[in-house]
Amino acid sequence: MAGARGYHTYRGRTPKGKIALAVVLVLIILASAVFIFIQQFVVYDASGTPHLQLPGSQTQQEETEPDETEDVELTIDTPALTGVKLHALAQAPLTAADAQAALTAGGDGVVVTLKDSEGYVYYDSAMPQASASIQTQADTAAALSTLTGSEDCYTVARISCLLDPRAARADVEGMGLKNTGGYIFYDGNNLNWLDPSKSGTQEYLGGLVKECASMGFDEILLTDVSFPTEGKLNKIAYPGAGMQESIRAFLMAMDTALAAYPDVKLSVELSESVITLGQDETAGLVLSEIAPLVDRIYTETTEGSIPALEAAVEAAGEDTALIPELTAIPAESDQPYLLTEPS
Repeated sequence: MAGARGYHTYRGRTPKGKIALAVVLVLIILASAVFIFIQQFVVYDASGTPHLQLPGSQTQQEETEPDETEDVELTIDTPALTGVKLHALAQAPLTAADAQAALTAGGDGVVVTLKDSEGYVYYDSAMPQASASIQTQADTAAALSTLTGSEDCYTVARISCLLDPRAARADVEGMGLKNTGGYIFYDGNNLNWLDPSKSGTQEYLGGLVKECASMGFDEILLTDVSFPTEGKLNKIAYPGAGMQESIRAFLMAMDTALAAYPDVKLSVELSESVITLGQDETAGLVLSEIAPLVDRIYTETTEGSIPALEAAVEAAGEDTALIPELTAIPAESDQPYLLTEPS
């Protein structure tokens, strides 16, 4: 009798297409798992390009130099900002030998007097008001070019401003500070001053400031910025705008003269007492009005007085720095200072 017919389990071969499909599915699952795992180690650089950073390689990645094609923003401080000393060059007019000696003397920069308190100008200025006051040597222009052309030397041009007997007497109406009688004023030392409120004064000194910037100086240091403090002061015909406002307007004019040279710093020299007391009514100086208008304030002082003076300047002008003028190298010399006498 034949066996009953029914359903039996098929135990033959699996078709090849199904095997291939199973393998592909397994590979896709494995690849997905690996991708998810690797994602935690993918980092992106500044340009948005992804990089694989495996555990233990972070330090190496951080120490790797940036690719030359990347845009890297660098902030480079000038020597006088990062610290150490400036030398004051007493010799004027400057010679090539002076310039070379300054470059090899050590320190980070030099302060060169280009106009003194007698009114003499120590470079070939094109300002007509300076024509009768220019004093130079045959190699002065080359000497100044040597200093300003050095990448390793920070250069400061010192310009005496309002104490100027030569310019004051040469143009009493346009620049000179007058007495109440309408004549040129003489102070207690028989010297003459410029009136900071007069347009002629601002044009002349602003022109010198601009010329120094165009020569390549990194900073312009203005000295003798005040009204006279000696003599018959009650005989001075003070500007109608007032002493303090006249000084403020003068400094703003000097800043405007540097408009085309935004990297050139503007500084002013004040006495230690003005910084300590905050003002000098006789001179027309108010620290809180002056500090915000300049980048740095220089003052003759001693090392022990520096912290208090720095605090006073910072309180008057948040972004204004103090540059102490010292006669000896300070024990703590990580901050900029001006050495006024050879060490």
